[in-house]
Amino acid sequence: MLKKVLWLLPGFLLFVSFPPMGRMLDVFFALAPLLWYARRHSPRASAKMFFANGILFWVATLSWMPAIIKNGGPWPLVVLGWGALSAYCAMFFAAFGWLSSTVWRWVDEDGATGRAYTKRLFAILFAEPVLWAGIELLRSRLFGGFAWNQLGVAAVNAGFGSPAAIGGVYLVSAAIILVNGTMASIVERMMRRGTAGEIPRALRTLETILPLALVFAMYSVGGGFRPNASNGASAPAEHLKVAMMQRNFPPPFQPPGPNSQKVYAGLADRAAPWRPDLVVLPESAFVEFGDFGGSNTYAFAQWLLRRTGADAVLGGGCRSSDGRLYNSAALYLRDAAAKDMQVYDKVHLVPFGEFIPGDELFPALKNLAPVGSCTPGELKVLDFRGVKLGPAICFEDTDSAQMRRLAQMGAQVLVFVTNDSWFANSCEAMQHAWQAVARAVETGLPVVRVGNSGVTGIVEPSGAAKWLTDPSGRPLVDAEGEMCENIGVKRDSSSNTVYVTVGDAPLACAFLLLILALCVVKYWKHHEQRRQMPM
Repeated sequence: MLKKVLWLLPGFLLFVSFPPMGRMLDVFFALAPLLWYARRHSPRASAKMFFANGILFWVATLSWMPAIIKNGGPWPLVVLGWGALSAYCAMFFAAFGWLSSTVWRWVDEDGATGRAYTKRLFAILFAEPVLWAGIELLRSRLFGGFAWNQLGVAAVNAGFGSPAAIGGVYLVSAAIILVNGTMASIVERMMRRGTAGEIPRALRTLETILPLALVFAMYSVGGGFRPNASNGASAPAEHLKVAMMQRNFPPPFQPPGPNSQKVYAGLADRAAPWRPDLVVLPESAFVEFGDFGGSNTYAFAQWLLRRTGADAVLGGGCRSSDGRLYNSAALYLRDAAAKDMQVYDKVHLVPFGEFIPGDELFPALKNLAPVGSCTPGELKVLDFRGVKLGPAICFEDTDSAQMRRLAQMGAQVLVFVTNDSWFANSCEAMQHAWQAVARAVETGLPVVRVGNSGVTGIVEPSGAAKWLTDPSGRPLVDAEGEMCENIGVKRDSSSNTVYVTVGDAPLACAFLLLILALCVVKYWKHHEQRRQMPM
């Protein structure tokens, strides 16, 4: 029994790598036992072991989901969703376990031969990291995607995320698997089971040196091991002074407080001495004053701008048009007419939160959406005094592909607004904020992030983050506060990172080719077995 419990240690170590514990560097060795297990056991047994650890990791790391219950969510549906999402994500762990073990069965076919040694290097240097990174990419894209807590996110927040500028957070995850694989190889040789004990000394050295050399190359090209490396970005041409206001209003299931404008008055008065250029409010901030396009929201925006002395305010809200509901963010300019506001409608909607899958075919399902069935908008950048702002609302900041497109459209600053009050008093807010750090390194753009019951602050293109904190120095989450910072803005937005230019295509191609090769090998073996059967 104790042995079975100990085999769940990798899943626990992965859990403690992310908030609330945040022991980020644990990811660099957490998976080594599971990688060793996949090399020595059948695909079926390996899939089960990875699934068990995946369930532990996802149930624990998504422990913030029940927070919806105290905010008015029906507990049976919340618990069901928590379990279903955890099991769904754990299936990707199981898929890696199956595929990794399959690769190693192919390696072991040739016994202790030169060909087998070449296969071993292929599996360690290419197959394992590509399989893991490719499966993470698949999870982030399939069925709308759940791009949450990839291995690389922990490393990026630890300051070791520079390869993300080349291949996104998935390349950082691949580097982590290379390090874990090196440790698994050392353990495998120490155990001296099967052909591992017969590996020549020269190959043992290669199995240790080559993966680490490859990791070193990734970091050298990406900007080095320096936590604050700037990945080669030129100095900003100017600074944009941004005031971020964390209002901390209740979730949509609860009515807003009666003193909204009084709270904003206090925040505005504390921000006014900074003379900000731009004020940023969280997602849903304008909902307290009505839909975008209404006179109340316009009046509130102009009042806030006069009180702070800022030239523009950007915040989240909603709007209705032709019977359709949009989750939106609007940019109001000081003393400009209401019709001159710029509006961005959220593109990447949250299933079962902002819409129910299939509600276009069955309109009755729209009544089940917690905040109403929203319509996706179109991706766009907002213009403030010639500076292009790339907006993202809530879950969109986990979508690396969407942030890449904003960078390609000329965005010079990414602005993330979110409403984490659904999960108030939980670790969700900090986990969510960690995703924004990865987007900054991937795109090479500064990030402004404002949360409601969330984490507010800025992230430099290097990944260095500065959060609004409480007196104890911890990120301020479930309280109101304001923060004013200078954001470096490059007028030349043409110097994109490699990841913005190339994207996920190299990883996707490598992953698909590897899966195709495994299918061909399996078919060939089956064909050979049938050919050798007596007629």
